Amino acid sequence: MRVRSLMLAAAGAALISPSVLPGAAPPPDAGHERAAYDGPGAGRVPRAGAPADAPRAPSSTPRPTPSPGNVAAAELLAAVRDCDPVSDDRFSSDDGEPADIEVCGRREAVFWKADLDVDCDGRPGRHCNERTDPLFCDTTAFQQSDGRQLSAERLPYVVVPGPSHRWNHREHDVRRGTVAAVIHGDRVRYAVVGDIGPEGIIGEASYALARNLGIRPDPKGGGAASGVTYILFKGSGASPIESPAAAEAQGERLARALVGRS
Repeated sequence: MRVRSLMLAAAGAALISPSVLPGAAPPPDAGHERAAYDGPGAGRVPRAGAPADAPRAPSSTPRPTPSPGNVAAAELLAAVRDCDPVSDDRFSSDDGEPADIEVCGRREAVFWKADLDVDCDGRPGRHCNERTDPLFCDTTAFQQSDGRQLSAERLPYVVVPGPSHRWNHREHDVRRGTVAAVIHGDRVRYAVVGDIGPEGIIGEASYALARNLGIRPDPKGGGAASGVTYILFKGSGASPIESPAAAEAQGERLARALVGRS
């Protein structure tokens, strides 16, 4: 169950500066950029059959080497296998649940393993509105480069807990648009920090990110009860924040560095 804080968006806007991160290009004046998303894994297209008398390739033919940009889920999970806690207290996955989730840290990133509650906040659409989500809020803590609210339907984003005695994400260079790698099963998808949630709860992401991970994106009955790993790359920032392509390009590069493939 998600918990709504009426002062959340205002507090987030006051606490976190929307300034462009170091090394990131200034956001363009262009409006919202809509990008296509991955659906459930489509199979490879079979090649046309060879002539009947064509020689068969020897069984020892080496298989193609994967692209260096395709960092596998197993590689990332191995890189964050050990937890060096950076939070001063633990978080709950949902309201009323035990507080047993720590935020862990490395030099390049912070990470945690939790559930995934579906966040539908921001600009209303077909799937995210007051009818589909009883906790719907038409604002997000951060906005697009054109000033409009983010769209949970279109933009893969993660939600970070509001700053508190437990953990202050700003102190770890996590801000508006910080790039994240999110893992569920064997899927790795890239997203941005797009909203702020309750101080004591962790494990929430947008409708679009849940869908991309193969998780049922219904804000009322969807989500994942466990098994989701969130890796946030310190000091990163997709520009513009509303571009999934920008997050993916930067995320792939940072993921390669994290697993030692840069």
